[in-house]
Amino acid sequence: MTVPIFSLVIIGGLVSAGVYLLLERHLTRMLLGLLLISNAINLLILMAGGRSGNPPVRGRTSGENTTTADPLVQALILTAIVITMGVAAFVLALTYRSYRLNTIEEVSNDPEDTRVSQRSGSDVIDDFEGLPEPDSSIDTDLPDELDALPGHQGSR
Repeated sequence: MTVPIFSLVIIGGLVSAGVYLLLERHLTRMLLGLLLISNAINLLILMAGGRSGNPPVRGRTSGENTTTADPLVQALILTAIVITMGVAAFVLALTYRSYRLNTIEEVSNDPEDTRVSQRSGSDVIDDFEGLPEPDSSIDTDLPDELDALPGHQGSR
């Protein structure tokens, strides 16, 4: 098997650029570095899969190919693409959250929190004076499941 040097140089360049971008302090550059490295790994998996060939369906041929293509390589690359997009979406969400937290310096107060914080302790006790007392005739000592058991009278 011949090794295509040009493809390996491209893969090496993508990995080195991705590592360089991952070492940056900005999340967007880190995301670009992750994407470059994942694309380089996809190309490496494709190169390791061997040459193209006939479709992996019995009885089908494509041109003058004598070997059958390996479908595992294509499935691995497709899975890697899906995982990469999930990671990219997560890093984009982190980037957006970091942007929102670091650029908006003034957080407005909630009006209800402000009203509650200005009240004194006696005002809170006054709010509970008008409420009815809890009903003491309800049997709360035993769970309701035990009252339904045969032969159990409960405390009624």
